[in-house]
Amino acid sequence: MRKTGKRKMYIWIGALLVLIGGILIWFHIPYSPVKRDFKNDVAVLKDSNQLVENDKLFKCEDFSHLPLAIQRYIESSGYIGMPKMNYMKMEYHNVDFMQGKNGPALKIDYTQYNFVAAPCRMALIDSSMFGVPFEGYDYYQNGIGGMKGVIAKGITLFDQKGADMDKACLATFLAESMFAPSILLQDYITFEEISDYKVKATITFAGQTASGIFTFNEQYEMISFTTNDRAVTNGDGTMEYIPWSAVCGEYQFSETGMKYPTKFQAVWHYPDGDFIYFDGKISSVIYGNI
Repeated sequence: MRKTGKRKMYIWIGALLVLIGGILIWFHIPYSPVKRDFKNDVAVLKDSNQLVENDKLFKCEDFSHLPLAIQRYIESSGYIGMPKMNYMKMEYHNVDFMQGKNGPALKIDYTQYNFVAAPCRMALIDSSMFGVPFEGYDYYQNGIGGMKGVIAKGITLFDQKGADMDKACLATFLAESMFAPSILLQDYITFEEISDYKVKATITFAGQTASGIFTFNEQYEMISFTTNDRAVTNGDGTMEYIPWSAVCGEYQFSETGMKYPTKFQAVWHYPDGDFIYFDGKISSVIYGNI
């Protein structure tokens, strides 16, 4: 009986070690369902026929109907003479990221694509929590926005959807429109000059409208975008509209002569103080001219 009991124990220990080994291998291989879905969705969008003209270069007159601050931003950033883009890819590495005011602090890598022909944005978060892979997928396509978080490559922590999320994702797309100037020329976006350094922008798509204010410094670098049209998800699952800003700075020139910010923060302006939940440096900006 003793030998039989020991044999069963060894079998259970062996099975447990195999299971743990399999889990560790699964955690460390590059493949994941979330990354697969992200890559597949981006590939489909790149191959779609809904593209803007890509055989022309940006000219000053393309922007002559826009507020002066935007015209000067475009000129000083080196976009004149560059090919019009169909999409933008932006990458961040080792971003300081907070999941809510009382949530855990993470280091994340962040990859996003913004498409021009219709407002569309896909973004992937790649990180880990206590050594366990954590991935997030932010998306906005065909007027539908959402944010999904997955741990251990298969366990969904949250999956936020709905009209408030649609509007929030549209506002985020608007906030980043200055980084892909083809967007500024589309019919779904309009501008109103407020002052020499402030411009109100409004985007309308699929029955949703979002607006906000771009602020430029004296060098006509875009330094912030602020909106009241992004809702934050509270700990109890409810959503609340809090002023939100995208803040950028530390501009530098790329090898192609384009000037872009390397510092980017996302900030909630709560009544009791500002909460910076995304604080990172832009590693690269790549444009697609299909």
